[in-house]
Amino acid sequence: MAETKYNPLTAEESHVIERKGTERPFTGEYDDFYEAGVYLCRKCDAQLYRSDDKFDAHCGWPAFDKEIPGAVKHLPDPDGMRIEVECVNCGGHLGHVFMGERFTPTNARHCINSISMKFVAGNS
Repeated sequence: MAETKYNPLTAEESHVIERKGTERPFTGEYDDFYEAGVYLCRKCDAQLYRSDDKFDAHCGWPAFDKEIPGAVKHLPDPDGMRIEVECVNCGGHLGHVFMGERFTPTNARHCINSISMKFVAGNS
């Protein structure tokens, strides 16, 4: 069986994506970024989120009100309070989902680490 190849990660990317770390708020490249396109998993290039679903939640991380269907796995966070989201394809840590805040009609805020994603411009 062939070994799955993933993109090489820097130490900081690995800390967040593989060891479930968090980047500092308001420091990520996609926090205040609103171009049209698609956000991919930095580790495996799977499509995760569309720019049409991104909104400014003023939380310090990119926020989306939904994922591309089937792109992320929702898991109970070890803290017992939050919902963690991972890339379905590679299991890379993306961030957390918060429900009930009433920012958007979906009533969900996917709070995602910029470092877990890369952006590809184009129609979303």
